[in-house]
Amino acid sequence: MLTELLHQKNCKKNSMITDFGTGEIACSNCGAVSLEEIIDTAAEFSAFSAQDYQNNSRVGMKTSLKMADRGLSTIMESQDKDSSGKRLSIENRRMFYRLRMWDRNSRSSISIKSFQKAFTLLDGISSKLALPESVVEDTAYLFRKIAAKKILAGRSTSSILCATVYMTCRLTNTPRTLQDISNAGNIKKKILQGVYRFLMKELELYPKTYNPMEFVTRVSKAVGLSEKTERLAFKILTIAEKQNISASKNPMSMAAAAINLASVMNNEKVTQIKISEASGISAVTIRSRSKEINENIGGEING
Repeated sequence: MLTELLHQKNCKKNSMITDFGTGEIACSNCGAVSLEEIIDTAAEFSAFSAQDYQNNSRVGMKTSLKMADRGLSTIMESQDKDSSGKRLSIENRRMFYRLRMWDRNSRSSISIKSFQKAFTLLDGISSKLALPESVVEDTAYLFRKIAAKKILAGRSTSSILCATVYMTCRLTNTPRTLQDISNAGNIKKKILQGVYRFLMKELELYPKTYNPMEFVTRVSKAVGLSEKTERLAFKILTIAEKQNISASKNPMSMAAAAINLASVMNNEKVTQIKISEASGISAVTIRSRSKEINENIGGEING
């Protein structure tokens, strides 16, 4: 700093440049070199690939809410010795004994065990449903929030977690049905519905319903429909939404009905049973929704 002040007095132009080759800061006008050395914040090793960089990195893995200890685990050796191998004093030995005991008790607490069970199940559900990492992190955050409210006691951790996954999917607009999560978590759909309603009241979160269009591609690909029929199903749902026909109805049932109507109009031989198996909606519901759509907006679709 002193060198810069002297330089400003002697040189009218204060144009300092950095030479990364020599590690010096100099004036581009008079050539005066600052005494201060620049700090190189780059890695001191060479990496030619992502794997080399990962292997040479001296930092640990990132913290994550989906880990019971958030990735900040502690390892305390049982030997009462310091870094040089010398034995600790009696006072330090007592202190480290207490620290080990507290560390052991903290890892065996009820809340930590609940987190371990829940987040292990969360990994399995996320892999089965191909959930994005952001949704998994939001689910872990919401589950920790639920645990902080002391409402886990006396309730199944699995059912609470599955309902939390469904709530997060609704909040983040990730199209996953209640039946999908029920199958992935091996929880009955009826139980999951009750737990989901309970969590909505406790957390005061009321997510918006899914848009039926988000399920069209999924069902149409499952039954092997053409792109033309898929676009027609989107058109049917767009008109139905403008006429408020899809309000207060199961989004998946509306998507299945639109696909059924589109396949009939394009003469594609896809049975209602096949659409029912792909969507998880009964054939009776698909027929009734298709009839309702056809009666209200049949003329607009054909037009």
